[in-house]
Amino acid sequence: MGHSHVHNDAEPSAQAAATRRRANRLLAAILIPMTLAAIVGMFLLWPSGAADDVEVGNPYSTAEGVSFQIGTVERTSIATCLYPSSEATADQQCLVAHIAPDRGGAIADVEIPPEVIREVDVKVGDRIRFLDLGTSGEAALSQYSFIDFVRTVPMALLAGIYAAVVVLVARWRGFRALLGLAGAYLVVAQFILPGLIEGKPALLLGLVGSSVIMIGVLYFAHGFSARTSTALLGTIFGLVTTSLIAAWATGTLHLTGLNDDADYTLSYASGSISLSAILLCGLIISGLGVLNDVTITQSSAVWEMHELAPDSSWRRLFAGAMRVGRDHIASTVYTIVFAYAGAALPLLILLTLQERPIVETITSGELAEEIVRTLVGSIGLVLAIPVTTLIAVLVVKAVGSGTTATASVADDTDVTADPTGSRALAAEIDHETPRTRREKRREEAAREQSSWGPSRWDDD
Repeated sequence: MGHSHVHNDAEPSAQAAATRRRANRLLAAILIPMTLAAIVGMFLLWPSGAADDVEVGNPYSTAEGVSFQIGTVERTSIATCLYPSSEATADQQCLVAHIAPDRGGAIADVEIPPEVIREVDVKVGDRIRFLDLGTSGEAALSQYSFIDFVRTVPMALLAGIYAAVVVLVARWRGFRALLGLAGAYLVVAQFILPGLIEGKPALLLGLVGSSVIMIGVLYFAHGFSARTSTALLGTIFGLVTTSLIAAWATGTLHLTGLNDDADYTLSYASGSISLSAILLCGLIISGLGVLNDVTITQSSAVWEMHELAPDSSWRRLFAGAMRVGRDHIASTVYTIVFAYAGAALPLLILLTLQERPIVETITSGELAEEIVRTLVGSIGLVLAIPVTTLIAVLVVKAVGSGTTATASVADDTDVTADPTGSRALAAEIDHETPRTRREKRREEAAREQSSWGPSRWDDD
């Protein structure tokens, strides 16, 4: 007959406490200089303000007597198109939206382009932005020109639903993640983008900016703990790997970043702007979210497995966590590929209709950038998973997850007959109770508070 586990609530031994202190000091010795280096790098690369002097033609600027207006559709009608499609007959019929301007005044009769009507329906109550040509219009209808739909309210509603769902499911941790997202936006808008306009080194901009974002986001969302620190180390490793591969790929494959009129417009705006540098920086930034996802998941998986089976060896713990990691790799690779494929669907359709050879198609500049973006990001996150897992295993075995179990697995468990430890691990997990796990988490938070300063924020 096997015996049940007995959990000892006594304080850890002096040797175990010393090991934990050494592990925490080692993490601090690595991460503090790394954080300081990122801050110093940001200070040295901070834009000088020269980006404010770069001007690009504003498509929404107007001549004297011409203005942009917003209004609400009151009714619609059909009339002969003033500006028919290139392949249409002269008597092509178009939809005219009769719009009440927000500024007041007479109803504006705005012709909706046939290309727009083919994609969406214009209904009463829709909000539309249009151009008022004033006295320069040749006819009543030509006085107004359709610009776009006003999407402020539905987009704000969608963003509100997203924020509510995140906070409802993830509670305060989700709320902190949203605030961290706002901080990441500030780093991109105030540091990375102006730096690229001024011609700062793209590799350093992407690496330093991404490191600052991840350091702030991870600790702000998940709290100061050894678990978060191991995830951060894995993330930084993935960032460095991605940056080096991206720098090699953009140079070796001669990726210019010049694929459409907008790219050429940006390139001509200033001699300091490099489209290939912007592409390189984009390759680094584009994989941040998925990289953060896999590293924090692996770190959490190791901690939870160790909490449920604290007597497991580091080899067994690493093997179990890597089984989770391999599943994550398989699903994440699909996520990245399909995300980029979905964003590039119009380009893929256009290349398909051109009936070019397949090799020529996938190596063309337009598609090659998306393929390289997918491959570079995937390599970085795949390599980050085993590295993060190994770091987390070594740290959790030294620091502990808050458990102090003293008894071994049941006497009748034959390790030689169970080489993977699945039955032993199942026996450990089966004995745990919700109360025991809550108590262990409280002990972990208290220990981390004494080792790291601020305690890990509680989601409850």
